[in-house]
Amino acid sequence: MINVNNLSIGFQGQKLFDDVNLKFTPGNCYGVIGANGAGKSTFLRILSGEIEPNTGDVSIAPNTRMSVLKQDHYEYDQNEVIQTVIMGNKRLYEIMVEKDAIYAKEDFTDEDGIRASELEGEFAEMDGWSAESEASSLLQGLGIGTELHYKKMADLTGTEKVKVLLAQALFGKPGILILDEPTNHLDIAAVNWLQNFLGDFEGTVLVVSHDRHFLNEVCTHMVDIDFGKIKMFVGNYDFWYESSQLALQMMKDQNKKKEDKIKELQAFIARFSANASKSKQATSRKKLLEKISLDDIQPSTRRYPFVGFTMEREVGNDILLVDNLSKTIDGVKVLDNVSFIVNKGDKIAFIGDNEIAITTLFKILMGEIEPDSGTVKWGVTITNSYFPKDNSEFFNDVDLNLIDWLRQFSVEQSEIYLRGFLGRMLFSGDEALKKVRVLSGGEKVRCMLSKMMLANANVLLLDQPTNHLDLESITSVNNGLRDYKSNVLFTSHDHQFIQTIANRIIEITSTGYNDRVMTYEEYIEAFLNK
Repeated sequence: MINVNNLSIGFQGQKLFDDVNLKFTPGNCYGVIGANGAGKSTFLRILSGEIEPNTGDVSIAPNTRMSVLKQDHYEYDQNEVIQTVIMGNKRLYEIMVEKDAIYAKEDFTDEDGIRASELEGEFAEMDGWSAESEASSLLQGLGIGTELHYKKMADLTGTEKVKVLLAQALFGKPGILILDEPTNHLDIAAVNWLQNFLGDFEGTVLVVSHDRHFLNEVCTHMVDIDFGKIKMFVGNYDFWYESSQLALQMMKDQNKKKEDKIKELQAFIARFSANASKSKQATSRKKLLEKISLDDIQPSTRRYPFVGFTMEREVGNDILLVDNLSKTIDGVKVLDNVSFIVNKGDKIAFIGDNEIAITTLFKILMGEIEPDSGTVKWGVTITNSYFPKDNSEFFNDVDLNLIDWLRQFSVEQSEIYLRGFLGRMLFSGDEALKKVRVLSGGEKVRCMLSKMMLANANVLLLDQPTNHLDLESITSVNNGLRDYKSNVLFTSHDHQFIQTIANRIIEITSTGYNDRVMTYEEYIEAFLNK
């Protein structure tokens, strides 16, 4: 259990939040959400003791071990993989090191024997004899095979290191888990394994993530940093989002009777209660949801950009024909005889472990690079708009403000029109005069989406459009592409993004491709979980 009492913190005169009083209890998973800069990571760092608050305190139950997901991927480069995982339980690892040092002594004394006996007793109490077995099981669950367990961390890839550090955080049955973006760089199988692990976890979990599907699957509560406060709500991310939108609707419509709104809330809660997660917390979550009253929910101050795509003309019968494309990059064949036809209404998600392969395919489709063999043929009615994974060429060494930058891509040249467009993308007032070269990654993505919307194209290609975006912007892009009336070809790591947009999945593999007309979850069930 964690108790937070009268907590406040600010930096350089800027208050992040104050008067925070919360209790986090075992068996629950708390998703910490808030706009960029609201203080999500700062809050986790206060809970973990890494930084001190300005006022208030954090207390945890006696004899409760807290484990925090490490972010430094080079910290353990000189350690073996299995050793790095066991280091997640600091005391257990200290005992193992001291025991080994004593037993390695050539002049073993009586005092050494007494000390070794004490250590062996503590080691047994901590279930130390099963430490390597548990560490190995965690690693294998996350996709790190036994052949890597005794290699040095320095020999692993970046993605493999991420998985090892996650296994380290999970090791040894901690009472409290603090996870900041745990799904970053994880493949589908590893994310599913982690969801199941947290569903059965008996301790307290606090997690920050931009993966809405993950938050929906694991969270029993949302901890929302907004209005300079931190409040806790029962339910997963979708429940929080939809209830905040319902509260906003209630605020805007004061003429309706409160009784009507209460009925609307009751129906809303009943729907979410029926769809509660299949985890062991589902029953208690449902009971809590049913206790929510009209006054318990409030609108969010979050700002959602407007993302909406239109087309000047509909597509004809011939959209795109790809025939036997092959391409080798740096001596590695990334595309091997890939063929497909895009039909009316297709919204295709391209998935696969090799991101370079999909980026290469998109560049070939857009005519940026040539295939080694095969052909690409677009229909005569087609106009396309492309969101590249790397957008640096549009911003580096460009000395333009946002208005003039966007003007390059607009038929309508007036400043009033361009300011209105930028305002809907959250660049209002003087922000529209910012130089594009100083924009953040997320701001650049919003600019690129603005450029695409101005094109009024009838086929959209997007390579990882959710990278660098906050939850609010991801939701807006998701809704915009879901509602778009024509063809979309895209790739993303966001489960919910793919599931709610795509009606067809093409998996690019090292030996070719798999092409199926089905949803993402149907594809996972049929092929990726085998």
